[in-house]
Formats: sequence, C-alpha cells, structure tokens
Amino acid sequence: MDGDPAVILRRVRRWLRFFLVCLVLSGLTAFPLETETRWLVDLATGPAAPLTDHFPAATAWFERVQTGIAETDDRYPFLAYGTDWLAFAHLVIAAAFWGPLKDPVRNIWVIRWAVLACGAVIPLALICGPLRGIPLAWRFIDMSFGVFGAIPLLIVLRALRPLERSFQERLAAN
Repeated sequence: MDGDPAVILRRVRRWLRFFLVCLVLSGLTAFPLETETRWLVDLATGPAAPLTDHFPAATAWFERVQTGIAETDDRYPFLAYGTDWLAFAHLVIAAAFWGPLKDPVRNIWVIRWAVLACGAVIPLALICGPLRGIPLAWRFIDMSFGVFGAIPLLIVLRALRPLERSFQERLAAN
C-alpha cells in the first residue's frame, strides 16, 4: 500500500463513506417495514419466483413476518415506535462518523468502537434470536450484518496504522 498520507486518507475516507451510506440506508429501511415486507413476500411468491419452489420454509417465514408486522401495525401501531427508534439510532451513529471523516486519526476511537458494536451483533443474535423464535438461518443473516459492517472498518484501521504511529510520535516529541 502507498505510504503517502494523502493517498491513505483518501482511501480511508472512501471506506468510511461507504460504511456511512450502508448505515444510513440500514436505518432508513427500518421505517417502512410493513411496505418492505409486503414487497418481499410479493417478490418471493410472485410469478417465476424461484424462492417458493426451492425454499418453501423461507417463503413461509417471510409470509409469517409480513403478517405479524401488518397485524401488529393494525392493532398496536405504537409498537412500530420501537423500530422508529432503531432507525434513529442508526442515523445518530452515522452522525458520529462526522469526526472520523474529518480527522480519522484523532477520531480513531469512533472506528474502534464501531468495530466492537459490529462484533456485538453476533452474541445478540445468538442469545436473543432463539428467545424470540427467529430461525437459525435468519440469525446468520443478522450476524452477517455485523461481519460485513466490520470489514470496511477493519480495512480503515489497518490503513490508519502508519498515520496513527506518526501522530503518536509527534505527540511524544512535544
């Protein structure tokens, strides 16, 4: 990898922007759950839907989730407020990355914290998933968000190592 600090910072910021876009999109998709699950069921069960023939259990799960969300929204719309807060949390976490975008070395703690948060997705899915009746395959999908979220952040941390060392040396010299 090129040791030029400007090149490193451009690469780091590109990965951070990618992570931010994914985080914001993940947050925004938590608002219209009923519509999204209806689309998913329509896609999974519609004409020429390979999912129905090859993965009937997945199709049944999608239908169950869509029915549960629709019935809950009809009878208890206030429960959707919880997913509104989930969406809000994603957006607030994304806002915390303003610091690393501006100065990734001084704000490296935010990136490290986010890696820990991504890692925490795994025990959450393994503990809470069975308690909530979430199928094992879906828990693996949930865990993949933590794994795939950590990848760009780990790339960023590795790229920042030489800049962080240089920063630490300058601090020690003063």
